[in-house]
Amino acid sequence: MKKVSFSQIAPFLILALVAITSIFIPSLPAFNDEGKYNAADTAWLIVATALVFLMTPGLAFFYGGMVHRKNVLSTMIKSLIAAGVVSVIWVVVGYSLCFGSDIGGFIGDPMDHLFFKNVASGAPWSLAPTIPLTLFALFQLMFAVITPGLVVGAVAERIRFTAYVLFSVLFCILVYAPLAHWSWHPEGFLFKMGALDFAGGTVVHISAGCAALAGAIVLKRRKVHMAHTEIPPANIPYVLIGTGLLWFGWFGFNAGSAGAANSLSVSAFATTNTAAAAAGLSWMFFDVVKGKKPSVLGFCIGAVVGLVAITPAAGFVAIPQSIFIGAVAAIISNLAVYYKSKSRLDDALDVFPCHGIGGMVGMLMTGIFATKSVNPAGNDGLWYGNPDFFFIQLKAMLIAVSYSFIVSFLIFKFISFILPLRVSAEEEDRGLDESQHNEKYLQGTLLVTTNGAITEKNAEDLSV
Repeated sequence: MKKVSFSQIAPFLILALVAITSIFIPSLPAFNDEGKYNAADTAWLIVATALVFLMTPGLAFFYGGMVHRKNVLSTMIKSLIAAGVVSVIWVVVGYSLCFGSDIGGFIGDPMDHLFFKNVASGAPWSLAPTIPLTLFALFQLMFAVITPGLVVGAVAERIRFTAYVLFSVLFCILVYAPLAHWSWHPEGFLFKMGALDFAGGTVVHISAGCAALAGAIVLKRRKVHMAHTEIPPANIPYVLIGTGLLWFGWFGFNAGSAGAANSLSVSAFATTNTAAAAAGLSWMFFDVVKGKKPSVLGFCIGAVVGLVAITPAAGFVAIPQSIFIGAVAAIISNLAVYYKSKSRLDDALDVFPCHGIGGMVGMLMTGIFATKSVNPAGNDGLWYGNPDFFFIQLKAMLIAVSYSFIVSFLIFKFISFILPLRVSAEEEDRGLDESQHNEKYLQGTLLVTTNGAITEKNAEDLSV
């Protein structure tokens, strides 16, 4: 057997310790009083939870299709591994950090729901009183799962798999959990300040976008980026599939955040679809204005930017205004991608320009177009004569940006001190599929017989 280091066996040992500990957690009766729950709300939130989970494999296809073919599998598994890593963390301590009893407006009590203690038998969440607490916890889990997965696009093609897994653990505990508590717990300081984030513009997209920026800075540039080598996307149909799955899953993401099968959920569903449609068209047509041809990638990326931008606003703005939000967000992110391409920043798949800036635009647009006529629990924005609320959103956005970037930067730096963060130059040349996982993505290859010997050749390298 090949000799392995302690750092290689540590993940298995930690998981083994968690698994053994779990058998000693007492079992409590679940859902004692079924009469307090609404069957329609419960059914809808189960569906919405599954829809949000579908976004994670959708993201894997979306990112996997855009990288070089020698890095497809490594990119896709980094998105999907979060479903394993974060799910275990969530049950052990993550949910409690986000939604446990408040500690100073900053974080939840980690002991409240350790190993999901008192979740199955607990009273419903105060802002979702018609569904079981376990269902609310699982719905929130899916948000936590996809967030570190978004960061993958910025650090693709050069980060070690083990380093990324450790990043996911630390990010979930140190960045995601505090932001979720601040924004969505009734005692969180951003919540009490009056900041509105319907489904994760701050908690998910700004946090992931700023972490992506930090990761790209710490990891530095890829060799192909320094050589200004254009990398053809491995599989554009994968990007189309990923976009479709993300768009479909986002209905659960935003409409499910209403917490019930009600008119607010319907409104959020409609604003989500409208903003995505407007943004996809806006990105594509703006590219044409700049002298490019309308591209598949352009529409797909634009649609995702629209979904990002409408996320914080989905349950607070009216349907017509969602067109403006999607169209403007796409143009701003498009310009951000252009100027980033002229810089030395190697954010491989433009995560910061699309998710980070898209989330910021969404938070500010919520401050402009939110209206109590859509959601009486919300607020009226700048467009409706309330500039104070716009400045609350601006302040919340700046706090989230600063915290997410600084803590994520420190996480990446810390990992670089204890583990090799980046693959070697030779491993980067070979591709991370082979060097990190000993696997190959074979789409686009042909088996060629030469003098009786069978060899692999890339289809585009052959004249057929």
